[in-house]
Amino acid sequence: MQKNIVGHRFMSYSLLNNHNKNKTMETTYFMIIDDDSDDRFFFNEVVINMPNSAECMEANGCEEAIDLLRTAEQLPHYIFLDINMPRLDGRECLRQLKRDASLKHIPVIMYSTSFSEETIKEFHILGASSYLNKPTDINNLSAQILEAVKDL
Repeated sequence: MQKNIVGHRFMSYSLLNNHNKNKTMETTYFMIIDDDSDDRFFFNEVVINMPNSAECMEANGCEEAIDLLRTAEQLPHYIFLDINMPRLDGRECLRQLKRDASLKHIPVIMYSTSFSEETIKEFHILGASSYLNKPTDINNLSAQILEAVKDL
């Protein structure tokens, strides 16, 4: 199911397995902030096809994300944030998210093609909860996303 909300694609999908048909499934809300439309698309596809109820919002950059988050009826449980973006990069976006009283509680997972030890430390100091390397094979992305958020 695809809906347009404030010009952003919002996708949701629920998969109920046979063991949970009578249980109320709690929806997990994700957000991906990335200037690469292909990366956003693949992230969304993986999230909405997870074996539980999940929804994913996406934003093309930091400004769009902040605007969407300030008007969202449901805030995401987790934000995945690309580092290398034009205008406001991941560092500045993370700073803005963590300065906003209504958003600073949301765990932010840095999502990029590579991380150095120095970069990981820098983002931890800025308030990132975790980091995840963008995979070259999306078949592993679902497990990697779940691993990145399991202790948050």
